[in-house]
Amino acid sequence: MLWVMGIAAGLALLAAAAVFFRYRTFFDDPAARRVRSVAGDVGAKRILAVFAHPDDEQLINGLLTSAKAEGAYLSMVTATPGDAGTQSPVVCRQSELGIIRKAEALKNGFALGIDDQEVWDYPDGGLPDIPADELIARVADAIKRYRPDLVVAFWPASGATGHKDHMRMGLVAEQAIERLRADGGAAPRFVAYPLIPRRSLLKLGRRTGKFVAENQPLPTHSTPGNMASKVRGWQIHAAQANYVAKAYKMPTRLLYMIWDKEFYAVRDLETGQWKN
Repeated sequence: MLWVMGIAAGLALLAAAAVFFRYRTFFDDPAARRVRSVAGDVGAKRILAVFAHPDDEQLINGLLTSAKAEGAYLSMVTATPGDAGTQSPVVCRQSELGIIRKAEALKNGFALGIDDQEVWDYPDGGLPDIPADELIARVADAIKRYRPDLVVAFWPASGATGHKDHMRMGLVAEQAIERLRADGGAAPRFVAYPLIPRRSLLKLGRRTGKFVAENQPLPTHSTPGNMASKVRGWQIHAAQANYVAKAYKMPTRLLYMIWDKEFYAVRDLETGQWKN
C-alpha cells in the first residue's frame, strides 16, 4: 500500500511541476533582452514613475528596487487615491477607501525606496474627463521638479490592463515630455513602458487581454521581478491584498514564482528609436 501511495504522490508532483512550467511559458517573452536593471542598462540615475492608481507601482517593483540598489533617485506620481476601487478584502468603509489607499501607496512607496512621492486627488475612473492641458501641466511640473532621465509610464494605447485611467496617464506623460522638449526645457531621455507578457494576456486575459496584447509594443527589456517586494507590496495594499490571487486564481506567492520577470518597452527619445 505504501508503494502505491508513493507512486501516486510522485505522479501528483510531476503533474504539478508540468503545470508550473507550462504556466511559466505564459509569463515569458523571448523578444525581450535580459538585463539585471533597466535603469542601469540605459544609464539612468533619476527615475520618475507616473501612474493612475495606488498599487499600479506593483508592476515595476523589480525596476525600482534594482535602480535603488544602484544608487538611483526615485520619484513617483499617482494621479488618484483609488477611491472607486473594489475592496478585496473589505478593510474600511467605502467612503474612506481613498484615504486608506493613499496611505497604502505612500507606505509601499517608502518600502520600495522611493525618495519623493505624490498622490493627487483626481477621481478614480474619471481621468479621461479631466482637461488634458491640466494633467499635462501637472506632470510637466513634476518632471521639472524631479529631473528624471527615465520616466516609467503606461503605454497609451493599452495601459497594460486596458484601464482608461492608465491609458490617459500614459498619454499625458508622453505629451508632457514632448511639451518640455519642444520648449527646450529639461526632459528625460528615456521612457519605459511596463508590459504584461503577451502570452499570458492571450491565454488568461479573455477579451481585455486580447485587446491589450494587440495594442502594446514588443518588449525590449526584461528584468527580475523581485518576488519578495511584490508579495510585501500586496500585503501593504491591504484593500487590494487578494487582487492577484483572484485575478489569476492562484496564491500571490505562487504567481510571482511563475511570473518572475518584468517586461518593458524602452524608447530613446533622442533617437526616436526603441532601445534594444
